[in-house]
Amino acid sequence: MAMTIHVDIVSAEEEIYSGTAEMVFAPAADGEVGILPRHAPLLTTLKPGEVRVKPADGGEEQFIYVSGGILEVQPHVVTILSDTAIRAKDLDEAAALEAKKRAEAALQEKAGEMELAEAARELAEAIAQLRTIQDMRKKKGL
Repeated sequence: MAMTIHVDIVSAEEEIYSGTAEMVFAPAADGEVGILPRHAPLLTTLKPGEVRVKPADGGEEQFIYVSGGILEVQPHVVTILSDTAIRAKDLDEAAALEAKKRAEAALQEKAGEMELAEAARELAEAIAQLRTIQDMRKKKGL
């Protein structure tokens, strides 16, 4: 039997995923990390992006968008806490495209420093959502 790791992905509203996995990929602040069973303990922040979970039962790979958050890794447990976590299949592509357009327009207007920071954050989140949708489609051959 292959070694596994338990994974919990939780948003502010609900538990998005809980189960065993062979491997987890997450968008850490300093770049994507891949986590296998018995990984060294790790605590890091996440940037907006895609979490991929390869289930231990050989089931379909899970694609989950996170708006950022915290990743904690223990040798047999991975915990991801995020304000927003959404399964890729539940993302609204049209809404993400609209949010991207609004954020790009706000950046073009060159408003105050706070508005620019907010627009940059919204743009990063919209791009991450769109990338998650695209990656899921590629993997599933859609």
